[in-house]
Amino acid sequence: MTQPGALQITTPSDREIVMTRVFDAPRRLVFDAYTKPELLKRWLGVHNGWILAVCEIDLRPGGTYRYVWQGPNREDMGMRGVFQEVVVPERIVTTEEFDQKWYEGKCQGTVTLTERDGRTTLTMRLLYDSRAIRDSVLKSPMEQGIKAGFDTLAQVLTTMKA
Repeated sequence: MTQPGALQITTPSDREIVMTRVFDAPRRLVFDAYTKPELLKRWLGVHNGWILAVCEIDLRPGGTYRYVWQGPNREDMGMRGVFQEVVVPERIVTTEEFDQKWYEGKCQGTVTLTERDGRTTLTMRLLYDSRAIRDSVLKSPMEQGIKAGFDTLAQVLTTMKA
């Protein structure tokens, strides 16, 4: 089992990236922090001067989400998708599409939350259209961004009540 705070990244197939991190918090709190705009704005991509300026979520199968980050030089980065599956508080499956084409093709993201002894293992599985796309994402600063976001999420979770 992964220790709290350690981000593990694996590539179980030629089209997938799987990231796993254990949080010292109950699953319900992690799910809330992952799905409530007021909580997402506190941790998702908010490092190095970036803020999550737009966070809209219609949390239901077929519902959509929209995120727009604003950088320290007023640059924007937008992302949107559709919720394909929502099982509270254990699983979320979405599509992912950036306004700027960081990669070709599509991505399906699956977040699974598993609780054991008051700790929650978050597993994020990203499935791309091809190995080339997956490899280009792996070469991007994605790992540093995910790690920074999850570190901030861990701090946010300490302020939430079970």
